[in-house]
Amino acid sequence: MEKKLYIDASHPNETRVVLKSDEYIEDYEYESKKNILLKNNIYLGKVTRVEPSLQAAFIDFGRERNGFLPFNDIQPDYYQIPQGDIQDLKQKEEKHREKLKEESKEKEENDTLITQEDFRNDEERPINDTATNDLKLSSDIKELNQNNNKLSEKHIKVNEVEKKNRQIRQSFGSKRYKIQEVIKPNQIILAQVLKDERGKKGAALTTFISLAGKYTVLMPNTAKGGGISRKIFNLNDRKKIRSILNELTIPKEMGLIVRTAGANKTKNEIQSDLENLIKIWDELKNKALNSLAPNLIHEESDIIKRAIRDIYDEKTKNIIVEGNDGYQKAKSFMKSIMPKNVKYIKKYRGNVPLFYKEGIEKKLNQIFEPIIKLKSGGYIVINPTEALVSIDINSGGSTKEIDVERTALSTNLEAGDEIARQIKVRDLAGLIIIDFIDMFNFNNRRLVEKNLRDNFKNDRARIQIGRISNFGLLEMSRQRLRESSVQWNIQLTLESFSFKILKLAEEQAISNKIKNINIKVSEKVNETIKKHYDDELSYCKNKHKLEINFINDN
Repeated sequence: MEKKLYIDASHPNETRVVLKSDEYIEDYEYESKKNILLKNNIYLGKVTRVEPSLQAAFIDFGRERNGFLPFNDIQPDYYQIPQGDIQDLKQKEEKHREKLKEESKEKEENDTLITQEDFRNDEERPINDTATNDLKLSSDIKELNQNNNKLSEKHIKVNEVEKKNRQIRQSFGSKRYKIQEVIKPNQIILAQVLKDERGKKGAALTTFISLAGKYTVLMPNTAKGGGISRKIFNLNDRKKIRSILNELTIPKEMGLIVRTAGANKTKNEIQSDLENLIKIWDELKNKALNSLAPNLIHEESDIIKRAIRDIYDEKTKNIIVEGNDGYQKAKSFMKSIMPKNVKYIKKYRGNVPLFYKEGIEKKLNQIFEPIIKLKSGGYIVINPTEALVSIDINSGGSTKEIDVERTALSTNLEAGDEIARQIKVRDLAGLIIIDFIDMFNFNNRRLVEKNLRDNFKNDRARIQIGRISNFGLLEMSRQRLRESSVQWNIQLTLESFSFKILKLAEEQAISNKIKNINIKVSEKVNETIKKHYDDELSYCKNKHKLEINFINDN
């Protein structure tokens, strides 16, 4: 299935990226000057407060709100303790890492089955070695609980590993100290943003840095050797990557993980990616040493570079860019990481905006709607609440099948495909409950579950998917990758609703060649548009030679 990557960089204040296959949108990224992401940025910060009750520190890293740094995310190098204790800590950590490496090799040799519940974020950003191992254990245990037919021997084995792991963990690190004993106010710390600011919450930070390349992720201060993305399932691919990692010279104090995109790459390509990341780390260190806190040390790539790095792959034939600056940026970045592929970047020169010409704008406007219609006549309803996202599937006008069970199965399979797309495009996260149409056949339920899992294989977020219960409900959780371009507050927020109106007005101007538009909105919405979207409004008017009149109507 041929895919194309479309980049709309024509607007001065926003850039949008869409991955499209046939008539479907597979991925969507949005960035504006008002909501630039902090995630993965690296800052030189200063400890403002140590909170014993939370076992965490608050870090001033140059933002309005201080960042939150848990004790488990603080590297022992920052502990203010005697030098002998630091050496002791490092030796014990080294032993622990060696054990982890041995376990990893044994796992590869035994060709251990990798389950869907074990999915990690494709960016593979472990906070620390123990946290990574904890995640593997919890995923494994969850799988065991869900499979009643599994033998109890595996339970015993996992419990033994967990017990051994707990003993190792308690012998070093944060278990020996409390944060108030080893971290002091005004201490300077180099930290990376793990989670963006949300609402009144500050950003979550870690001192365990990770730098993402096209094929690998470098962890410059987490000495873990080599690892492989858990989303690479093929055993031959894993063995090939393992042999490449054994041939590479990875600095002792660093860790490296091969991403999904590196599955079929040569040693030279992976080596080149590693060298590029080490060079970035050296530049980053030098900048940190010559800076005063608080200060931004390393900014995660902008949306165009991220799209080429994370979304673009071999199945994507062309990258079509609207906007000269965006086109030059895309060409320059592609040349630095994949010189052979520069020829696939095309500049769009049409008079009609790119997203309108390709029918993308209409589909993007659907992300503001709670109801999505299916081709069969059925429909799904997406309803975000404060605690979770509920998705309901209805057969509606779907009447092509010969009985109720087959109608339910075909509608559920079709809905599974669309739900996976909508969750990615809207970046829905947290706990998600899907209410499938009731199916009485056990095999049909398993078929729908497998179909949903297959649809999420290319999602970069960390995902856990449960089973369909007797009530027809399936529970899943998904990691948030970015702040969604639509903010739901049971209903659309004023800002998102105002943004939707501007996009609809622009669509009318282009599709119907209208030059004068009257929009009736409530006074609140009118004020919001004037306050927050004045630049967008002016840009829309000038570009399409439009006259837009807002009429207050409560």
